[in-house]
Amino acid sequence: MPAATATDSEPVSHVLPPKPGGLQRLGLWCARHFVIVIALWALGLGGLHLLQNSVGGSYSDEFSLPGTQSNTGQELIRDNAPTLGTNSATVVLHTPGVPLSAVSAQITVSAAALQQLPHVVTVVSPLGAPTTQTGTPQPTPGALSADGTIGYFTVRFDANPAAFDASYLDDVDSSVESLRAAGVQVEYGGPLGELARPATTDMASEAIGFGVAVIVLLVGFGSLLAAGLPLLTALISVVVGLSGLSLLAAVFTFASVSPTLATMIGLGVGIDYALFLITRHRQLVMDGVAPADAAGQAVATSGRAVVVSGCTVIVALAGLYVSQISFIGKLGAAAAVTVVTAVLGAVTLVPAFLGLIRNRIDRYHLGAPIAEGTSATAGSPAEAGQGFWHRYAQCVQRRPWQFLACGAAVIALLAVPLVSMRLGHVDNGSDPTSFTDRRAFDLISTGFGPGVNGPLTIVVDQSAVSETDRPALAANLRKALTAVPGAASITPLQPSGNGKILFGTAIPAERPQNAASTDLFNRLKTDVLPQATSGTPAQTYLTGNTASQVDFLELISDRLPLIIATVVALAFLIIVLVFRGLLVALKAAVLNLLSIAASYGIVVAVFQWGWGSSLLGVEGTVPIESYVPMMMFAIVFGLSMDYEIFLLSRVHEAWERTKDSGASVAHGLEVTARVITCAALIMVSVFAAFILSDSIVIKMLGLGLAVSVLIDATIVRLLLVPAVMTLLGRHAWRLPEWLDRVLPRIDAEGTNANTPQPAA
Repeated sequence: MPAATATDSEPVSHVLPPKPGGLQRLGLWCARHFVIVIALWALGLGGLHLLQNSVGGSYSDEFSLPGTQSNTGQELIRDNAPTLGTNSATVVLHTPGVPLSAVSAQITVSAAALQQLPHVVTVVSPLGAPTTQTGTPQPTPGALSADGTIGYFTVRFDANPAAFDASYLDDVDSSVESLRAAGVQVEYGGPLGELARPATTDMASEAIGFGVAVIVLLVGFGSLLAAGLPLLTALISVVVGLSGLSLLAAVFTFASVSPTLATMIGLGVGIDYALFLITRHRQLVMDGVAPADAAGQAVATSGRAVVVSGCTVIVALAGLYVSQISFIGKLGAAAAVTVVTAVLGAVTLVPAFLGLIRNRIDRYHLGAPIAEGTSATAGSPAEAGQGFWHRYAQCVQRRPWQFLACGAAVIALLAVPLVSMRLGHVDNGSDPTSFTDRRAFDLISTGFGPGVNGPLTIVVDQSAVSETDRPALAANLRKALTAVPGAASITPLQPSGNGKILFGTAIPAERPQNAASTDLFNRLKTDVLPQATSGTPAQTYLTGNTASQVDFLELISDRLPLIIATVVALAFLIIVLVFRGLLVALKAAVLNLLSIAASYGIVVAVFQWGWGSSLLGVEGTVPIESYVPMMMFAIVFGLSMDYEIFLLSRVHEAWERTKDSGASVAHGLEVTARVITCAALIMVSVFAAFILSDSIVIKMLGLGLAVSVLIDATIVRLLLVPAVMTLLGRHAWRLPEWLDRVLPRIDAEGTNANTPQPAA
């Protein structure tokens, strides 16, 4: 076994804690009964997997926005013009060099076959528009391109096709088989195209992230077993969490991105949590503590920090429910599932494996570990060695203002693009060309213009308008909707069969994700339509997929400040509870906000400005997906608190013993810098690997989370935190006496577990 080295743990040579707490008893029991614990996890892993395969649910991006004008417009159409349908998709046809009229017989056969499918309300052929049961013609502008080679069926459903079982596509394929047999290119757009997307498991991303993590751990620990344990336990925890998420998906609707997001977060925190526990355990074994007892003490100390950190991440994710948008809240809940299993795995499965390995953790030794400090073992900061990180901390303390200014300048520079962030929805035109919805998008753009991919449905509720006043209202609307800036065309408004509503279609001049399309939406909603109906009781609405996306964006923009305030307040409270200092909590909140601002800036520069986006497989520039900043904030803030808690817990522990603020900061940085850096490199590699995903949203999240962790572990933890802590001095740990009496106490690192007593 190599010589004892200082790590992020305090030496506890031949000592045992006086009164083992609950976590220590749990860790000790798991280490001594490792066969039972490992068997229970294996049973849970296999059982949940079997349940997932038999009763597990599916994932869908279908969601509603009650109370929004787009949702009200959908309800009016459903109640008054059911044949118009509130959910529609396109089946796009292309016959290069030959007009579609040459295959009119096959088009007729396919239209009839599509009409017979379950959930289909109407099918509008590119060669002719059917009539509804009331005899009202269906609006079919531009169903056939000018040269006749591109056309599309408009298929209206009574539900969102994206939520259908994947087998539904087999029936759709059968319906258009005669067209494909005739040499016609057939592509699916809209919700049908989303349903037809290939299943993305992102196994390549996971494999790459795992591969880099293996290298980092091998170099960091210098031991095959010590490097493999964090990966094994994290993988088991994530798989259990994903199986549980699948079972929840049978009851609740989770977005299609949920499993990938849960995997991303679960792997990152799972490896980190196991890493901190194994590092502490390894040092205790080196110091002569029996392996089972070392596992118990590791769970009592670093394991307690894992629980506090995990709760902080979960609280941050739970803050997404403040948005009052179930779609967003459930994304946070999905990620929280694997965080829970990662914490459970860290405090039960990790000590069980450590009990199994006992003192053989360094048997397969590959080299000197660098994730551990090289200074001599010491019991206090005053006795600590003069390793690199200790000398570095002293250097920061001699020039705190210079280091603070340098770090702040870098953060400010990276955050500059943030001021130009434009939220929106990334349309199908940014998908890979291997996706049928991307090919359908391109064909429609070529044949009819890009705006046809994102039509706006105009709905006018004239039920409260008298019969005699309705002609005048229709005339005003017809005049107002002529030559509207930003619109390629607007169809004449038609009455429903019962005459209670008018409806029509506005085609933007630009593609759906373009800012001009959003401007057209706002122009119609707030200016054109209200002016045309002024003085009448008529109400106007814009609905359809594009309108719903803009409404969603507005809700996100309105509620993002509330989410930020809630998450920051909760994190502030946790830091105060754990470390009993108002200024140290304020410092943590402010610095985390700075790292998030910098990561936002990088995401904007890459995706919205296009700086290097082609290297990530993104064509051109795209807006920032509306919910990505909200998700990034909750996740990054929670993960940043992980490292904050692990670093500050060591600083605070030293402060409680010595009351020397400068030495405590140097000691805390010295004993945690290496392992935190190693953990951050692993998490960065896991997140960055997801940039390879086909999904633009996953690319954004992967890049944003990777750079945020990198910024947090370098600029924030190595420059800003020691500089600010030096400037705050002993004031960082001050808490009014009345508040200290009121607040409950949380021991983040199980300080009592380190109380030395002679071994029995």
